[in-house]
Amino acid sequence: MIRRFLHALFGTVGNAILSLAMIALFAALVPRFLAWAFVDATWAAASRRACAPDGACWAFIAARLPLLIYGRYPAAEYWRVDMAFLLLAIVCAGCLFSSRRGLFVIALLVLVPIAGGILLVGGVAGLHRVEAADWGGLMLNVILSYATIIGALPLGMALAFGRRSKLPVLRYGSVAFIEFWRGVPLLAVLFMGLILLPMFLPDGAGVPNLIRAVVVLILFESAYMAETIRGGLQGVPPGQAEAAMALGMHPAQAQILVVLPQAMRLAIPGIINIVVDLFKDTTLVSIVGIFDVMGMITQSLKDPAWLGLATEGYVFAALLFFGCCLVFSLAGGFLERRFGGGRRRQ
Repeated sequence: MIRRFLHALFGTVGNAILSLAMIALFAALVPRFLAWAFVDATWAAASRRACAPDGACWAFIAARLPLLIYGRYPAAEYWRVDMAFLLLAIVCAGCLFSSRRGLFVIALLVLVPIAGGILLVGGVAGLHRVEAADWGGLMLNVILSYATIIGALPLGMALAFGRRSKLPVLRYGSVAFIEFWRGVPLLAVLFMGLILLPMFLPDGAGVPNLIRAVVVLILFESAYMAETIRGGLQGVPPGQAEAAMALGMHPAQAQILVVLPQAMRLAIPGIINIVVDLFKDTTLVSIVGIFDVMGMITQSLKDPAWLGLATEGYVFAALLFFGCCLVFSLAGGFLERRFGGGRRRQ
């Protein structure tokens, strides 16, 4: 194994030159980064002036951490956000590891939105009402990602089947929908949904920015989800549906109960890729006035006590998103191994 690794790095003259160049680059940059991030870093300070001039000022992140995680959510109600996240984590873990996976999937689709909505919004059961305008930080990225996947996945399934339909209206309508949303930049449709749409609504009629962002993201991601699921449907042998119909199943039953589960197994890698891209793309909402974690970093940098600390803020955001996306990728890899979607047919 070691010989194979060394051969891959230095097996040819070109590979040897590239490997040596990368080693030299890492040798020059990594020690300087470690010195900046850890050795010379300041971990506790009241302002930027109290931080060491040659190291990272992580005191800025420590001082702004609640804002980066919870946004402007009331500090006394942070426990509600924590409970909602804990519920989501437990249900997702059950979907991955429990033998009663179907119950956890139902809970993910029904229980989590209801219970999470009650906890986050409040106004019932003695909970103080918190407006969506006060939501922000990482919690907003998670909410946007979760709501978008819950809405885009079934819509993507419907579009995938519609594109394969023999009815021209369904087929061409699905094709037009998919190609339109895949051909328009996400930032453009966010601007249309969040800035231009209110101009055309009647006076007094308005939809919260968060709801508009979720709707736009669902429509956008459902087009990509449809193509991923359609690829899975094409990977299922036609004999599966024919065998199901030979046993007396209706064609719709055969597609939903026999073909779709096999297609979803094949589509797991593509769906996980969409989830990871979506979670990163939720940061674009900060450009249109919704303060997710990136928006909160930008706002925090305007504080006179912490000017000039953009590097620390963006490094923290990069590590935060890397950790979250790594968890998504590991969960997707576990699902792929569990359901055997990546096994080659004999």
